[in-house]
Amino acid sequence: MMRALWTAATGMVAKQLDIDVIAHNLANINTTGYKRGRAEFQDLVSLGLRQSGSPSDSTGVIPVGTQIGLGTRVASIQRVFAQGDFQQTGNPLDLAIEGDGFFQVTQADGTAAYTRNGSFKLDGEGRIVTADGLLLRPPITIPSGASKITVSANGIVSAVLQGQSTPSEVGKIELARFVNPSGLESIGRNILIATPASGEPVVGEPGREGRGTLGQGMLEASNVQLVEEMVRMIAAQRAYEAISKVISTSDEVLQMANLMRR
Repeated sequence: MMRALWTAATGMVAKQLDIDVIAHNLANINTTGYKRGRAEFQDLVSLGLRQSGSPSDSTGVIPVGTQIGLGTRVASIQRVFAQGDFQQTGNPLDLAIEGDGFFQVTQADGTAAYTRNGSFKLDGEGRIVTADGLLLRPPITIPSGASKITVSANGIVSAVLQGQSTPSEVGKIELARFVNPSGLESIGRNILIATPASGEPVVGEPGREGRGTLGQGMLEASNVQLVEEMVRMIAAQRAYEAISKVISTSDEVLQMANLMRR
């Protein structure tokens, strides 16, 4: 019974973390470019009371062993990079990636970071930045007095400069692609950084080598599906309740065993 208590406890801890992941997804249902997480589980090592294939008392071997599982644990929290819906905004600096890839930004320490949030702004010097002031990488500056900013599907940024009537190219947006995007580490604020698990970024022109294309005047919404998350939450809650009953039952059996001595 003590083994059952500890085994059930691992299940409750795992389901609590599953609910935490679901809660984080629901909290970010309106976060631009957010990719939902999914908890993945694996069973703990089993206790072998009788090993399969070991010699039996006769001349043969034991065909089926006796193993008792010791519970579960969270193996990983997988980030699902399915495409989110597009929302029209009409803002020329709002960009969405249709397909694979990430915008590159420069952190305060000069290192590169990555994001799917294409809600860009202009700072006081005309540079394209994120809402937190991180510079787009490579940097692009819109000259003072420029109008009619356009971004093509392959990342060419053009604007009508002061005193001109035709647009001129002022920069080019490049996207980064990873062999294993799920290996990227989230540091908050819609920002991801590369890790050994993600591999090195493959940077280049949008629309080439598997990278997605850009859509101007739109943003990629979170790929969290409300109904799906609610169903997952209900299933996790019912599993948590069932596991808690295992603990209650084990406790009752232990109580009966203690009363037998009277």
